[in-house]
Amino acid sequence: MRLLLIEDDKDIIHLLSIALKSLGYAVDKAEDGEKGLNLALSNHYDLIISDYNLPLLSGREIIKIIRQEKQETPVLILSIRSEINDRVDLLSIGADDYLAKPFALSELLARIKAILRRPRNLRNKTLVIGDLELQPDRFLVTKNGKRISLASREFALLEYLIENKGEILSRQEIMNHVWDENADPFSNTIEVHIMNLRKKIETPGQPMIFTYSNRGYKIDIER
Repeated sequence: MRLLLIEDDKDIIHLLSIALKSLGYAVDKAEDGEKGLNLALSNHYDLIISDYNLPLLSGREIIKIIRQEKQETPVLILSIRSEINDRVDLLSIGADDYLAKPFALSELLARIKAILRRPRNLRNKTLVIGDLELQPDRFLVTKNGKRISLASREFALLEYLIENKGEILSRQEIMNHVWDENADPFSNTIEVHIMNLRKKIETPGQPMIFTYSNRGYKIDIER
């Protein structure tokens, strides 16, 4: 999953980036509201985490604009402003949650996981294809009941493929959903991760991940 973090406090950006990436999330970062808005409108994100007070554009203005653009990406606001009127106002214009600063990292991570379960019920269900099962909330993949060990990026890639099983996903779609903005689109990182996944999840003679020249990749139990 790909998240956007809009925050002008460099210490918070550093702390949250490390924590979120350790959980397998791809994280794009913006240190002002204008850049944050541009990223939000030009990319697909599973969640936007934004400070309220930002240079150039506030978190409130960002929410108003992306909702006016009919974008439904969930938004979590962080702010030192904890008055009830502020929270009511933000929720009324389209924020999905609000957390007052200073906050405990464990609470923020719990709220992020809760929000990510809301848009798609798939988030708290086991994803199944053939004899392969993936449980997003438990970071668990099994094949015929036997656990398969995956790196965080491999897990995110497999989750995205299974959520779209039967569909051919382009390299750009995969890059946009699984990697962050710092990834080199011309590198072979997707090919390497696909190769590693095939080694770990496929049975000889029974392929699951298929390559379509100049089109992309698809996971399915039959071609």
